[in-house]
Amino acid sequence: MKSFWRKIRKPLAQSRFAKGMIATFLAHASRFIRLTNPLAKGSSDLKQSQAEFSPAIIALWHGQHFLAPCLLPRGQEMLAMVSRSADAELNALVLEKLGFEAVRGSGGREDSRHLEKGGARALIALKRALDAGKNVAMIADIPHGTPREAGLGIITLARLSGRPVVPFAVATSRRKVLENSWDKTTINLPFGRSAAIIGEPVLVPADADAAEMERKRQELTASLSQATEKAYSLVDGGRP
Repeated sequence: MKSFWRKIRKPLAQSRFAKGMIATFLAHASRFIRLTNPLAKGSSDLKQSQAEFSPAIIALWHGQHFLAPCLLPRGQEMLAMVSRSADAELNALVLEKLGFEAVRGSGGREDSRHLEKGGARALIALKRALDAGKNVAMIADIPHGTPREAGLGIITLARLSGRPVVPFAVATSRRKVLENSWDKTTINLPFGRSAAIIGEPVLVPADADAAEMERKRQELTASLSQATEKAYSLVDGGRP
């Protein structure tokens, strides 16, 4: 499969039609998987959380986020940060098919003073969205860094915007885990049950110094990890 993907990836990347067709298929597949995985008892009340915390920064883990767009309540505009890599372009197209606006960039390993230009522009766009009353979503951990360890980019956005970071975890009882992937990417499968958990929100003071930013980064890591653990315990009593 890896060899086949290497052969077709470049032609697909150059074909807008092919990318559009694949994105449409994946969006429909995500909706189907959501419909065939009813929420388990004990899942969070997502509409209540939206009303309580919006506009908010929704934090997700890499590889555990694919079904999240189909579970988040609608009725309010939502932006999501997507990596600027070529492979992530398909993710952006799928999000748009699901009714989200994609902002290309990277959360970054450092604070706002050291972000690369693309990441800084994306954070500015997300802050403006929050200021306008829109929710935004970000992957909390760093691509190809330490999986399930929050980076400072999302904490920086919380400091700049004054809005809470709300950890969000999704799990399904039927799934395929790609064990060789750096983040243990989990593909949700149909005909099971699902769980959606909102973790303890994290607030970052506008005057937070480097030490406080690090404490908040650790707080987010713990909160999102706990939410993920609870989601998996609801669907099958185990860990991802």
